[in-house]
Amino acid sequence: MNGPIDGDAGRGLGLARGRGAVGNPPGRYAVRRVEPDPEGVAGCAEGATDDTPSPATTVTPEATRRILTRNDSPDIPFDASINPYRGCEHGCIYCFARPTHSWLDLSPGLDFERRIVSKPLAPELLRRELARPGYRPTPLALGANTDPWQPVEAGLRLTRRIVGVLAEHEHPVVAVTKSALIARDLDLLGPMAERRLAAAYVSVTTLDPRLARTMEPRAPAPHRRLATIRALAEAGVPVGVLASPMIPALNEAELEAILRAARDAGATTASFTLVRLPHELGGLFAAWLREHHPHRAARVLGRLREMHGGRLDDPRFGHRMRGQGPYADALRQRFDIARRRLGFDVERPVLDVSRFRAPPGPGEQGRLFG
Repeated sequence: MNGPIDGDAGRGLGLARGRGAVGNPPGRYAVRRVEPDPEGVAGCAEGATDDTPSPATTVTPEATRRILTRNDSPDIPFDASINPYRGCEHGCIYCFARPTHSWLDLSPGLDFERRIVSKPLAPELLRRELARPGYRPTPLALGANTDPWQPVEAGLRLTRRIVGVLAEHEHPVVAVTKSALIARDLDLLGPMAERRLAAAYVSVTTLDPRLARTMEPRAPAPHRRLATIRALAEAGVPVGVLASPMIPALNEAELEAILRAARDAGATTASFTLVRLPHELGGLFAAWLREHHPHRAARVLGRLREMHGGRLDDPRFGHRMRGQGPYADALRQRFDIARRRLGFDVERPVLDVSRFRAPPGPGEQGRLFG
């Protein structure tokens, strides 16, 4: 990615850039509490931990001037992405985006899960960027940094409005999520898929609800993610499974079972990545391991160091998401064998950029309504 924060980080919020934030001065931020979702779509009602209270969530609106993030990483198969939120209520301990909260002087720990930053102007900003004279369409990744269908989306509906803009102008989109809430927007994504304008990828990290309970405390349970794959497939949306992240000695033994379950649910493509632990995330993840899986902690961390040249994270392109060495090679071979055996497509769905219709620019709008 171009940097740790997309758009104009903190502008309009008075948030300082920095690293290593561990707390927030009282009263520094203007926030609002998110009310419980009356339909029971958000929060714990969606997750693997229905009996575990969700921490109170506050949302801070961000006044950003740009919404598209350009990608220059060879490890990621898209050129541009859009993220309507910073932070994520799902609370996945392994989330590589956690350290981005430090750049806002918020903690990558609980603040990342509790203090969500929204971009209420995202749909309008997207329309403006699509209208720029030099804009050239390429499939847009929706949800590259945090989940666009996380629980707060049930009430704020920013992601739905973004998908609406893309549908209106026939712009291709690839949705990435682990949330069952994406099914709410099948009335938009289904017709887009018919015109080869939409595809989706659902992250399935484990099939074990007990592991999911601690590792992804407010994300949908594994069976709900498989049901989401099925719903997308039945609506005609090409859907793939992301068996990610694979964590040695914790969930990597499930790789083949995850791929098989996703294939049976309707997934046609598959991929995986090794867990990434950049910046503060290494310490957070190690502390979580020692608390929840003390008998495995040393082995997990040892394997990761073995795969990253003695470190918990290797930031180099080509290595950070795959690792190196015999263990990493064996994991890739297992994936390739399972993918072929299960009949997954090697190529991702090709979306149609030729249908794109740019919105009218400011001058054209004036002529239309003058």
